Amino acid sequence: MTKWVYSFGGGAGEGRAEMRNLLGGKGANLAEMASIGLPVPPGFTITTEVCTEVTQKGGYPAELKEQVRAALAAVEAALGMTFGDSENPLLVSVRSGARVSMPGMMDTVLNLGLTDATVEGLARRSGDARFAYDSYRRFIQMFGDVVLGVDHHYFEEILELAKEDLGKTLDTELTAEEWREVVEQYTAKVEEETGAPFPQDPEAQLWAAIGAVFQSWTNQRAVSYRRLYGIPEEWGTAVNVQAMVFGNMGDDCATGVAFTRDPSTGENQFYGEYLVNAQGEDVVAGIRTPQSITVASKEKSGSDLPAMEETMPEIYRQLVEVREKLEQHYRDMQDIEFTVQSGTLYMLQTRAGKRTAKAALRIACDMVGEGLIAEAEAVSRVEPGSLDQLLHPTLDPQAERRVIARGLPASPGAASGVVVFDSDEAERQRDAGRKVLLCRVETSPEDIHGMHAAQGILTTRGGMTSHAAVVARGMGRPCVAGAGELRIDYKTGVMRVRDVEVRAGEMLTIDGATGEIMLGEVPTIQPELSGDFAKLMVWADRIRRLKVRTNAETPGDCRTAVEFGCEGIGLCRTEHMFFEAGRIVAVREMILAEDADGRRKALDKILPMQRDDFVEIFRIMRGLPVTIRLLDPPLHEFLPHGEEEMAEVAEAAGVGVEKLRTRLLRLSETNPMLGHRGCRLGITYPEIYEMQVRSIFEAACRVQKESRETVEPEVMIPLVAMPRELEILKVLVDRVAREAMEAAGVEVAYLVGTMIELPRAALLAGKIAEAAEFFSFGTNDLTQTTYGLSRDDSGNFLPAYEQLGIVKQDPFISLDQEGVGELVRIAAERGRKTREGIKLGICGEHGGDPASIRFCESVGLDYVSCSPFRVPIARLAAAQAALAERERDV
Repeated sequence: MTKWVYSFGGGAGEGRAEMRNLLGGKGANLAEMASIGLPVPPGFTITTEVCTEVTQKGGYPAELKEQVRAALAAVEAALGMTFGDSENPLLVSVRSGARVSMPGMMDTVLNLGLTDATVEGLARRSGDARFAYDSYRRFIQMFGDVVLGVDHHYFEEILELAKEDLGKTLDTELTAEEWREVVEQYTAKVEEETGAPFPQDPEAQLWAAIGAVFQSWTNQRAVSYRRLYGIPEEWGTAVNVQAMVFGNMGDDCATGVAFTRDPSTGENQFYGEYLVNAQGEDVVAGIRTPQSITVASKEKSGSDLPAMEETMPEIYRQLVEVREKLEQHYRDMQDIEFTVQSGTLYMLQTRAGKRTAKAALRIACDMVGEGLIAEAEAVSRVEPGSLDQLLHPTLDPQAERRVIARGLPASPGAASGVVVFDSDEAERQRDAGRKVLLCRVETSPEDIHGMHAAQGILTTRGGMTSHAAVVARGMGRPCVAGAGELRIDYKTGVMRVRDVEVRAGEMLTIDGATGEIMLGEVPTIQPELSGDFAKLMVWADRIRRLKVRTNAETPGDCRTAVEFGCEGIGLCRTEHMFFEAGRIVAVREMILAEDADGRRKALDKILPMQRDDFVEIFRIMRGLPVTIRLLDPPLHEFLPHGEEEMAEVAEAAGVGVEKLRTRLLRLSETNPMLGHRGCRLGITYPEIYEMQVRSIFEAACRVQKESRETVEPEVMIPLVAMPRELEILKVLVDRVAREAMEAAGVEVAYLVGTMIELPRAALLAGKIAEAAEFFSFGTNDLTQTTYGLSRDDSGNFLPAYEQLGIVKQDPFISLDQEGVGELVRIAAERGRKTREGIKLGICGEHGGDPASIRFCESVGLDYVSCSPFRVPIARLAAAQAALAERERDV
């Protein structure tokens, strides 16, 4: 017979901490706390497997009711009380408990078992009718809201009106008789809203509450939270039924929440709050002001309310002992909940405490210093994605702010600047010494210079994988995308949201970590990357196998990436250089040319500028490998589309507007992402790739000669689908490289490879490897071409797919390991079979995603490449991936 119910309490537990997948975090830890001798009220856990039965099959397993009755009988025997008894009633709490903490997402019912009969028994047994009826009204409100669907606002309104009529402010001021009257109004409201009296059968109450808590796994809050944090739906939640202990029986009772260390700073100081004569929900509800546990916290907050250390010194001493015992046992900072009933301390929960990235770093490093954990454990403790909080400026938490709208938190960090609606204007304002915020309906490659000039980017359209989001993350610029409440009128230079107007030149602040948009300038705090951060990175680098490179093409991005510990450039996108203001005219002149000679004439103007770019990049990278992708996007992206700009370009190029318009029409494609781009440009217009390769090797020769250090260029041909494409272009690269080296009298070691971004290339990787000396997986395009999705447009429907469980996560954010990942695995295996030791890397957005990095480690890639500000995240994720692989191999 399957065991669906596990008991705990009385110094023992049928479960243990390692059983969190079955018992959920709360149930596993309650059993563990009981087993190590902490004062845990007895109870039992119904496993997460039952949740699967309920949500997928619509009913309970046949043996469940019998097992619950037996477990409840054990609690009754331990306490000498009976569930549903009118003289000595046992009351229970019914709480959720998923395997990972989901605070506030699912439902809880306290004081279950109270009825019109048992409330009188509770009053007699406790000798306090006021406490009994206070508990009953709490139960009716929670059960009514969670189980019966009666909105909690109804109950709050009844209570507020009652206090108003009585001239009382606090709940604790109401007498037993006054609570009786509130209870009568509550039950009347339940009957009015549901058409049935409030249930008076405790067993029916229990099963209704258990069902409601299981069903809360699928409520909108929980679904949204799971999607946000990548928690699979199939995990389910456990349900914990536990004997009630009461913090609201008088002034020798209390309830509270505490952290064994400060969750904001990580300082090794006990931190928490409590309330006298209260139940757990009062602490978090904000109805009463909670008091500090320690005198130090009280003084730090400037509170006049006495600390527990002063009012309940013996209980405080016991709590300190519990704190020390839990940290020694779990070897991590704990978040605990407790209740004091008539001077006796009870522990209701412990779990690994939520903490800021700054606190996580400090706690991990301090615990290594204290001998609690090893360096590898410290590395595994810190969530890589949380480092984003430390790598960018953040808003001063003490500063006032006026939030006018919200969008998607597309790229972390906070930024303030004067509003500009045009990329050229952004550059002009920047050059005039002003900080600017570029606000666009959506961005395109033509906005690169404006995005680079801006402190931050705000768009009203687009999702987390839109052009604005991807480029902003690459540049390390804060970005809020898809702020659909905003309306931008480019003609009048005004942005509107409801009754608020923001004009060009006015100051605005965005927070790319929360998606908030604020009026005016909100002060920021600059990141600090020394101390604990540097220490953890040293430990991570000792552990990881994967190299970490960066996607960068500007000197600023290259320097940032080097500061963050990158080991080379995995993707230098040369087209971004083409958009620079000083060369876009020549680029357009090249595109408008009628023949190869005309194109070469224009390209001769670009060559020295591109060569200077590579000289600076090679100098900054100091001998580290630099993978340079030759021109990739279709040519039409470099041409203007508005009438005014077309006239300007035609005049600058010395051609008529009609000729420009004709050329645009000739270049236009039905689906340019699958059209005349990448290596196809190099095949049809070889002079473009010749110019780029010449600029690369002339720069490499110059830097190698002047620095006497080796330079390692890796020339990458994009969008190869057929081996012959690469063969032809490799001959071109080798020829031009040899010419440049002979002219300079310098020998530069280099590699020629390709970007694997088409399914055909992945399948033919064995043949392609005959010419390719390295593969770099361009997983952005590989995802697009494998799925047949556009990452710029799929945001319109992918959220619905996630909600329906068709996809677990947006495949442009975290690599699809079943489909796209399988192509990567196939290409890696076939490439190695042809060319042993072929260098393999990944340079799509997934290169900075921890889950994708774990996959790269499992496939045995040599490196990942990501945006500069994600380099530390990738270093830490690579170390964690290496640890996970070691565990798997054991």
